[in-house]
Amino acid sequence: MGWLLRPARPAGAVTRTVRRLVDPRFYLKALVGAGVGGLILVPTIADLVNAGMKTVASAQGTCRIIRVVDGDTVSLICPEDGMVGARILGFDTPEKYAPKCLEEFVAAERASWHLRALIQKADRLEVSHQGTDQYGRALVRLELDGVDVARTMIRDGHARQYGGGLRGSWCG
Repeated sequence: MGWLLRPARPAGAVTRTVRRLVDPRFYLKALVGAGVGGLILVPTIADLVNAGMKTVASAQGTCRIIRVVDGDTVSLICPEDGMVGARILGFDTPEKYAPKCLEEFVAAERASWHLRALIQKADRLEVSHQGTDQYGRALVRLELDGVDVARTMIRDGHARQYGGGLRGSWCG
């Protein structure tokens, strides 16, 4: 019978719980946590969906784009090379991981999502390797349904033409 009796909650525990629920910092922390989770979890799920469905024709055999790192960088997995970071040539997008201002970060997120959407919509993806850069990434040209992705990203306002050298600022 002793197991039917529950000890009463101490009055201090109830007060602490009520105080926490009334404190706006509790909701701010929850909102920030959900936002950060959304910036990491949602793109990861979208990339996994793309990776499961899309193969990329290349000289190294059939590869898969497993992740959109930012608007001009992807991760490929190829039978010959394994997982490789690849910088897409012909354009430059805002920096997502070292933005100089909030405007650049927002533009980088938009560019990343636009590239994901282009990859998702494409029926045929083709990659041609053109060497490696100073960071060890493969330099590639990416064609989606026979059209250079650089041209599409520039036309749609998410990128600038880039052939090397100094990059312009994305901050207003």
